[in-house]
Amino acid sequence: MSFSNLGLSEKVLAAVAATGYTNPTPIQEQAIPHVLARKDVLGIAQTGTGKTAAFVLPMLTILEKGRARARMPRTLILEPTRELAAQVKENFDRYGAGQKLNVALLIGGVSFGDQDAKLMRGVDVLIATPGRLLDHTERGGLLLTGVELLVIDEADRMLDMGFIPDIERICKLVPFTRQTLFFTATMPPEIRRITEAFLHNPQKVEVSKPATTAVTVTQSQVPAGREAHEKRELLRRLLREAKDLKNAIIFCNRKREVAIVHKSLQKHGFSVGALHGDMDQPARMAALDQFRKGELPLLVASDVAARGLDIPEVSHVFNFDVPHHPDDYVHRIGRTGRAGRTGTAISIVTPLDQKSMAAIEKLIGQNIPRAEGEFEVHSESAEPTERSREQRGRERSRGGRGKSRRGGHEQRGDARHASDARPAAEARPAREPKPAREPKPSREAKPSREAKPAREARHASEPRHGSRQQANTSHVPSIGRPEPRRPQREADSEPGDHSHLPAFLLRPVRSPAGA
Repeated sequence: MSFSNLGLSEKVLAAVAATGYTNPTPIQEQAIPHVLARKDVLGIAQTGTGKTAAFVLPMLTILEKGRARARMPRTLILEPTRELAAQVKENFDRYGAGQKLNVALLIGGVSFGDQDAKLMRGVDVLIATPGRLLDHTERGGLLLTGVELLVIDEADRMLDMGFIPDIERICKLVPFTRQTLFFTATMPPEIRRITEAFLHNPQKVEVSKPATTAVTVTQSQVPAGREAHEKRELLRRLLREAKDLKNAIIFCNRKREVAIVHKSLQKHGFSVGALHGDMDQPARMAALDQFRKGELPLLVASDVAARGLDIPEVSHVFNFDVPHHPDDYVHRIGRTGRAGRTGTAISIVTPLDQKSMAAIEKLIGQNIPRAEGEFEVHSESAEPTERSREQRGRERSRGGRGKSRRGGHEQRGDARHASDARPAAEARPAREPKPAREPKPSREAKPSREAKPAREARHASEPRHGSRQQANTSHVPSIGRPEPRRPQREADSEPGDHSHLPAFLLRPVRSPAGA
């Protein structure tokens, strides 16, 4: 079947032909006729199946008739992240090039004034994240009473990010008679409840089993040590030895870990970018654009980049951290092996990740092959007794106990063991009971200052408790005595030689001015 059999308008068909597409994907083939028939649609499909075009193309056909009014958008599309919202707008710009439609983007990181100006001119398509949309409605600059079609995209991701209460509020602000298109990759109970509450006799379109991985993706898991520096060293080795690596996304569980891995790879000569939620919007879009254009072959990202981003021809996905939720694994590796292409997904697995890996294998219904043991990295440069940087950070976050352990506790410990090593004959006599308090003597009755030398002479014969001399001369071993701290050396503290790296993974070296 071709696009011409789906009922799309001539303008839309011309735009699709200009992009080079001839045949629709399964979800497009099934969903587009229902959308054009103005029916509610429940679409269940994994990422990379073309579901964005499944609602963009019929919406463009529907919007050819009618006119937008100020502050009252005709259609509304909700996306969980700024990047997904910007990507959907790019689809409207590409396929709606021959139409005079006003498309507005309401996302964080952009001033309210610019967005208000676009809303006042009238909007045919409003693409928004839930939080910024509700901000505009509460400020009185946006009315949703004219929405004819509502699209809720990546609904299961909305659930993970805590947006379901916002979605319920928005659904009550739009007209009851609107058409609703609901897309999700999985169907947890909370998502099922939402579909039953806000969809009216929906046409269910399911093109793949929920939580399945593409057969074109080769999956594997590689064992690693517990320490973070061992994982970073293993990641660098995997990047150097990967076959047919054109570009790769490296996923971490935390934004802080993204920054650490990004800095480590940069220090070792890799050309790499970063993408996480704490970056401002221009920086996020710039990193994504450089990766899409091939200017950066590596991108370290948190799960903000795992859902729905259309990044073509990603050859490899590395899970630096095994995701806590099995569904996130499916979406992460869905960045590669798209549109029938082959891809590779490699997960770095520590002993603490075994439970999470078992949950992932249970969800996808298959065992993930384990790589051979030669990939395990046991760095000789790291002392086994040293605490990792992350452990020290956790200690500092608990009120500086790590610092006190290195400082006061160790010193007190040395003093305690030094005093224990003192001969019994030199031990300080037991303290005598304190006599009853006597009336305070008058100034004239104070003891003479001549008694002070006598006291000093008495104490001079006893070694002082915790003194530096006593601690240094005591060599008696004691159980539990803290070892002297060595300067920490991480395996990736030295950049080393980059001559073995592929040329496209290297960071460009700029000559100083005037050289």
